[in-house]
Amino acid sequence: MKDPTFWILARASGLAAYVLITLSMLAGLVVKSRPFGRAVKAASVVDVHRFLTILALGGVVIHAAAILLDSTIHIGPAALLVPGVATYRPLWTGLGIVAADLAVLIWISFPLRKRIGARVWRKLHWATYGVFVLATAHGLMAGTDASQPWAFDLYLGAVGSVAFATGWRALVRPSRARAAAPARPASPATERSA
Repeated sequence: MKDPTFWILARASGLAAYVLITLSMLAGLVVKSRPFGRAVKAASVVDVHRFLTILALGGVVIHAAAILLDSTIHIGPAALLVPGVATYRPLWTGLGIVAADLAVLIWISFPLRKRIGARVWRKLHWATYGVFVLATAHGLMAGTDASQPWAFDLYLGAVGSVAFATGWRALVRPSRARAAAPARPASPATERSA
């Protein structure tokens, strides 16, 4: 019997990376939508967002390394770099590779924000939705645990939470002017006209 250690590690790290990607997306959406008002500082949420992103990328690296070392399926280094080359569910594995590559590109853009400009950086950041969708498809279709009810519930919860947070961001705009400015007393001219 083959040693299942790396296969178990590949599955666990893949799921962990997906959860961390989801949490990173949610933190990013909290930064923009400010659902907690002043109770949570934006700078703190940005720090959490960046930390979760690094952890997610670390999970992806562990996932890829475990797959390389696993003897259950045979996937070589080229198959982890070039989408569609893997013999194991090539389309769905390829989507995971594209998601990982895109996630690395977005992560690299953080320190380059001043060089590429905030506008380009924001546009590039919209690609995080692509990362999330591709990672979801990869997990559901290439993941061996996806048929388990708990795993399906995990994916459903992740998609639901990101959809809800995105809807909140789109529909409920934070009023920065009202939140930041203290109430002004009425001017004498306003009081006379009332």
